[in-house]
Amino acid sequence: MPDLIVRTSPLDPRAEILVEGLIAEYDGRYGANSRPGGARSELMRYPAEAFAPPLGEFILLRRGDETIAGGAFMSHDDETVELKRIWTREDMRRQGLARRIVAALEDAAAALGYVRAYLTTGFRQPEATNLYRSLGYRPLFDMSVEPELYRSLPFEKSIGTRAGTTPATPIHPPAASFAEASARVAAIKAEQETRIALRLAAPRSDAA
Repeated sequence: MPDLIVRTSPLDPRAEILVEGLIAEYDGRYGANSRPGGARSELMRYPAEAFAPPLGEFILLRRGDETIAGGAFMSHDDETVELKRIWTREDMRRQGLARRIVAALEDAAAALGYVRAYLTTGFRQPEATNLYRSLGYRPLFDMSVEPELYRSLPFEKSIGTRAGTTPATPIHPPAASFAEASARVAAIKAEQETRIALRLAAPRSDAA
């Protein structure tokens, strides 16, 4: 039976393995006390409707009756989406599944008219950094600096009608310390929460 990409919601029971897998991995790498409420609070930061068209998408890769990978995106503005929740089941890694998920998310975002993809990964996930760079994502941080001085490592890529072009977002400077980096990330996330809430309240200007 061929693998099947399913467009669904983070509330879908079939997505539970993805959510729980991400929580276990993030808490394992960064510690359950690295943020208030641990990784679970971070994954529940945004409502499910943030990952529904035309402002977002949530997909699962199914193999038979099993969920083996998945991912999502949500809208920052009329041009930009942020990729989130990229996950592959631990025993299914190194099969190119994450690449398939990212490509499917880029295609779905482009079909909705978005032209820029943005994402972040953590400073203790070098394999994710390598993956996104191999997929053409441009680091928005100084790669010669210790990643702890960013804590959250941002990337961007042109997609859709701008695919193949290089976006011109300035490279972010590092923080002076891990504590400062943590405070900076917290402020960015708070601003993003406000932005997402506004996007949900006022859908895209070209949405039907």
